[in-house]
Amino acid sequence: MERFFKPKRVCSGESSNEPNISEPVQNQSCVELNLNDIVSDPGLRKSVEKFDISLRDHVRREYLTKGPCQPIGHMYPKTSFGKQHRSFQDSWYQKFVWLEYSISKDAAFCFWCFLFKAQNKGGQYAEDAFTKTGFNNWKKAMERFNEHIGAVNSCHNDARIQFESFQDQRHSVSNVLRSCGREIDIAYRTRLTAALDVTRFLLKQGLAFRGNDESTSSSNRGNFLELFEWYSQRNTEIFEVVNQNAPANNQLTSPMIQKDLAHACASEITSVIINDIGDNYFSLIVVDESGDSSVKEQMGVVLRYVNKEGHVIERFLAIVHVSDTTSLCLKDAIDSLFAQHGLSLSKLRGQGYDGASNMRGEFNGLKALILQENPYAMYIHCFAHQLQLVIVAVAKGNIIVSEFFGYVSMIVNLTGASCKRRDQLRQIEHDKIVTLLDSGDIISGKGKNQETSLARPGDTRWGSHYLTLLRLSSMWASVIGILGNIQDDATTSDNRGMARGLIDRMNDYEFVFALHLMKYLLGITNDLSLVLQQRDQNIVQAMSLIDTMKSQLQDFREEGWQIILDEVNNFCELNMIPVIDMEDSIAIRGNARRSRRGQTITNFHHYRVEIFCEVVDLIIQEMNNRFSEVSTELLSCIACLDPKSSFSQFNVQKLLRLADLYPEDFSSNDYLYLESQLRNYIYNVQRDPQFSEVGDLGSLAQQMVKTGKNTVFPLVYRLIQLALVLPVATASVERVFSAMNIVKTDLRNKMGDEWMNDCLVVYIEKDIFATIENEQILQRFQRMKTRRMQLSPLRYSNATTTNTSSVNQ
Repeated sequence: MERFFKPKRVCSGESSNEPNISEPVQNQSCVELNLNDIVSDPGLRKSVEKFDISLRDHVRREYLTKGPCQPIGHMYPKTSFGKQHRSFQDSWYQKFVWLEYSISKDAAFCFWCFLFKAQNKGGQYAEDAFTKTGFNNWKKAMERFNEHIGAVNSCHNDARIQFESFQDQRHSVSNVLRSCGREIDIAYRTRLTAALDVTRFLLKQGLAFRGNDESTSSSNRGNFLELFEWYSQRNTEIFEVVNQNAPANNQLTSPMIQKDLAHACASEITSVIINDIGDNYFSLIVVDESGDSSVKEQMGVVLRYVNKEGHVIERFLAIVHVSDTTSLCLKDAIDSLFAQHGLSLSKLRGQGYDGASNMRGEFNGLKALILQENPYAMYIHCFAHQLQLVIVAVAKGNIIVSEFFGYVSMIVNLTGASCKRRDQLRQIEHDKIVTLLDSGDIISGKGKNQETSLARPGDTRWGSHYLTLLRLSSMWASVIGILGNIQDDATTSDNRGMARGLIDRMNDYEFVFALHLMKYLLGITNDLSLVLQQRDQNIVQAMSLIDTMKSQLQDFREEGWQIILDEVNNFCELNMIPVIDMEDSIAIRGNARRSRRGQTITNFHHYRVEIFCEVVDLIIQEMNNRFSEVSTELLSCIACLDPKSSFSQFNVQKLLRLADLYPEDFSSNDYLYLESQLRNYIYNVQRDPQFSEVGDLGSLAQQMVKTGKNTVFPLVYRLIQLALVLPVATASVERVFSAMNIVKTDLRNKMGDEWMNDCLVVYIEKDIFATIENEQILQRFQRMKTRRMQLSPLRYSNATTTNTSSVNQ
C-alpha cells in the first residue's frame, strides 16, 4: 500500500532510517518549502532573503535546476522612445548568459544577482533595477548591461563567483572536508545508479514504491526496497556497496531519495519535450473535470507541435490539480505551468477542448480568456467529442430509436445485475461456441471466440453504443436464454415480468430493424471516431474524412434500404423471429386523434420513412450542425494545402488570405515574397516525382523536410506548420486520465500532486524515457539539492556503469 508522502522538506540526511550524526556542517531542518514559491518569471518571484535562512540553499538549488527565465521566441512588446519603437531582443541572451526576461513586467533581470545579492567593497548592494523592479530602457540596453557587469570587484562579479562556486558542489569546501577517497565516491555512484535502475523500472511499469510495513522484520517492505534487495543480491559488486559497506545515513533508499530520483526522471523528459518544441508554434489541448481516486479535480495538459523532421507530435506536459474548474482558475493554472517551463503564450497557435461551457464560452470561457491575450490561438472543438454528441442526439432524437436504446439498457442491466447471471450468460455463450466449433460453422484461431459480455452504453464513452450493439447481436441467443432463466427462476415478480417483456420485445421485428440500422450507422461513425483519435491526425485530413462520411450517409439514404432490409430478414429467419409483410397496413402510432379515426399506413411507410429515412436525415443534420468549423474561413483556406490529387485544391489567393489571419507570423516583407513563393512552390512539387505519392498534409511536411524544400520555400512551410499544429481531438488527454487511473489507484490515493505528476510523465512518455541515459538523470539529481556526497567522474566507474545498465535495456 502506498503511504502518504509529505511535502518536500530540507533535511540533510539521505536516509530517513538513521539520524545524521556525522555532518557537523549541516543541521537537519524540517522547515517545509512550498514549491509554489519557486516561480520562473523573475518579475513575480519572492527574493531569496525572504525565505527562512535554512531554506535559502534549497531555493537556490531549485532555481539553479530551472535556469534563467529566457522565453526565446516570445513576441516582446515594443516601447516608444521618441519616434523609435524598441523591444527586448533574443540575441542578448547569447551575449549575457545571466540575463532574464519577465513577461509580466516586460523587464530584464540578472539571474546571478537574484540568487546571490552581495555587497561590494563600498557597502552597496546590487542595484534593484536588475533584482527587484526590472530594467526596461531598451534604448540604452547594451550600455546599461555592461554597466551592471562593472569592474572585477563589482556586485555582479561577486555574485558570479558565488554562483560558480555554488554550482560546483564537488569542489565545495564542505565536500573537500568530508572527502574520503575515490573508492567511497565510486561506491556512492554504484549505490545511486542501482537505486535509479530500480526507480526506472517501477516508473515505467506504473507500480507503487512504498510498502505498508517497511521495517527490517517485514516480509514485504514494498516494491522499491524489495526490488532493490533482489537486484543487489544478483550483482556481487552492488551487493558489497549496498548491503555491506553503505553508511547507515547514506543508503539512498529513503522515500525522499525515491521521490527526488523520480522527479529527476520526469524533469529530464519534460526538458526533452521543451527543447524539441524550441521556438516553434504549438497548440494546447486541455481536458478538465476528471477526478482521481482521492476525489481531486485534475486538469491534463498536452502540447501539439511539429518537430524538426516534420512529424506532428502530441506530448503530455503535466497534470495539474485545480481547486475548481472555472475558466479563470484554469487560465491561472495554465499561465503558471507555462511560466514554470519557460513557454510563451505568444507562440500558441491552437487550443482544443471538449466543448464544456467553461472551456468554449464566447465571453468568459477559457477559450475567450486566451484569445484576449493571443488572438491567433485558434479554437477547435474536439472532433471526436462532437461525433459522440451526434450519436447521443440521434439516440434521443427519434422516438423509436430512443425507445430501442432504453430497452437495450434494460437488457444489459438485467442480465448483468449479479455475478450469478453474468456467469450463466458466459456459460451459455461458451456452450454455443463449442457447438458451433464442433459443427464446423465457425473456426478457431488466435484472438477468435474470446470470452465476452454485454457492454453498457454511455453518453460520454466514445464508441460504447456501437460496442453494445455488436455484442448484443453476436450474443443474441445467449441473451434470450439468460432472460428465459430469469423469467423462470427470479424471486420477484417484477424481474420475471421484466424478463418476459424484454424477450417479447427482442422477438419483435421493429426491435431487430432498429438494431441493424443503428449498428450499420454507428459502424460508419465509429470508424471515423477511431481515425480522429490518432495522435498524428491533422485538420485537413479530418475535414476530408467528415465530408466523406456525409457523402457516405447520403448514398446510404438513397441505396441502403434494401441492404438493411435483407440483413434484418435473414437475422429474423435465423433466430425464428416472425418476418412482417411490408405491404400490410398498421394503425398510425403516436397520434391518438388520428388513431381513433382508423387511419392506417403500410409497414413499408413506417419502416422506410418513419424510421430509416428519419434516422439517416437526423444524423446528417446533426453532422452539419456539429461540424460547423468545417465551413469557417480558416479551415477553408487551410484545405488549399491538401496535396491529394496532385494539389488540385491549391489556391494562391486563399493561401494569401490564410497568411493575413496570422499577421504576427508574416511580416510585411514576408507577405511581399509569399505570392511568388507559392507559385514557385506549386510548380515545383507538381513536377517532382517524390511528391506524387504524398496523400495528406502530414506526409507533405515530412517529405518537404526530407527533400530540403522546407528551406527552399520557408514561408510555404510555415503555413503548413500552422495548419498541422491545429488540434483535432482531445484523445491524448483522455489517455492521460486513463493512465492516471492505473498509476493512482485506491491503494495509492494519498499520492501528492507533484509525485503523481512525475510518475505520470514517465509512465506516459516511455519512448522519450528510453532515450535518456542514466548519467543525465544522476547529474540532475545531484543539482537538485546540496548532497552529502558527490558523484565521482564517470571514467572511474565505467565497469560499474556497464554492470548496472543492463536493467535499462
